[in-house]
Amino acid sequence: MPTHYRRYLVFLFVAFLIYFLLSDNTEDEHVLSSRRAEEVVFDPEPVERPVKEHPSYQKTIVAIGDLHGDLKNALKVLKMTNVIDESNNWSGKIDILVQTGDIIVDRGDDTIPIFHLMDTLRAQARERGGIVLSNLGNHEWMNAIGDWRYVYQTEIKTFGGVAERQAALSSTGWLGRTWAHNYTVTTRLPLHPHLGPPNTDYDPKTRPTSDPLAQAALSFVHGGLAPDFPYLSPYPSSINNLGSSLLRKLQTRVQPPPHPPNPYPGLPQDATVAEQYLYSGDGPLWYRGWALEDEAAACSKVDDVLQRTGTRRLIMGHTPTFTNIVSRCGGKVIIIDTGISHAYGGVLSGLSITYSLYPLDGDAKRKQDQRWLETEKVAAVYTDFSKILVEETREMVGDYGAS
Repeated sequence: MPTHYRRYLVFLFVAFLIYFLLSDNTEDEHVLSSRRAEEVVFDPEPVERPVKEHPSYQKTIVAIGDLHGDLKNALKVLKMTNVIDESNNWSGKIDILVQTGDIIVDRGDDTIPIFHLMDTLRAQARERGGIVLSNLGNHEWMNAIGDWRYVYQTEIKTFGGVAERQAALSSTGWLGRTWAHNYTVTTRLPLHPHLGPPNTDYDPKTRPTSDPLAQAALSFVHGGLAPDFPYLSPYPSSINNLGSSLLRKLQTRVQPPPHPPNPYPGLPQDATVAEQYLYSGDGPLWYRGWALEDEAAACSKVDDVLQRTGTRRLIMGHTPTFTNIVSRCGGKVIIIDTGISHAYGGVLSGLSITYSLYPLDGDAKRKQDQRWLETEKVAAVYTDFSKILVEETREMVGDYGAS
């Protein structure tokens, strides 16, 4: 074959190869571009990412419901929610522990060690920058009144007898003193220091509603805040002041012989109408409406209570489900009593709340123009797993840097 003809065939082969390669790349790029276009069209609207990987402010809260004096299960719950370490000391892994009442062991024998544990954790948390907040449940109040119908005789013996137990519950006794100084009927917990420390009052008549953080707080109580409770505001001091005055009257009166076998002693004769209402079925110690009422009916009332208390969620114990923490009304109502005590045989559980603020602007000229991404995640924690109940994000503008 002549040389010039071989060169011509080589030229054709090379030209065809170049054409083939270019055509293949162009087609691949066309397909890729189409796929990218589809991704843009069908992707949800992207969430703006913070300018910093770590939050400017973050708080982790754990809430635990009724314990009824079961020290063994109480320790298990405190460990699985990272409140305490393996040595039963404050772990430092969370910021705030809230316990919603009915700690007292009127269904077992561990009253003394479990209340000592809570006092120890309170002191340890304070030393490490943490906080322990405690509510009194209806069973603490029953014992303060002298209504001991659920108290075991073996538990009374751990105090030394009836007289010694009454002395411990009095205003001068070790348990009575910690109730008076460290326990409240209800708790309002602001999620950001901009709103003040725990139990900072909220009055809807004076708080500016334009502030995006106005209701960035949580309500904790044993029973529930009834929609028609007449002593709700300012919250929580209106309720807690009633509780303090009634507890003082109960602790300082001559202690009646406990019921049973003696007659039911009732409230002190000088208890006010408001104090009597506090302990009534519609008061915050006994109310069960948020847990038992039809959900549609309950949810139609919850926003009004949240607005009047300056909170986002009503969290309570008292009404056990035994199987799981219950979230109602889109997470606005959460019932955390799962019958932790062996006397009930329910599941071990705790509620975990993580609140964070991330800056969205890295170059805001004025602090009041800074944009923030607020995140709030609420999860039910069980022995072997956890379940997210609520996960919300909000964008807001203002001077909300950590303080």
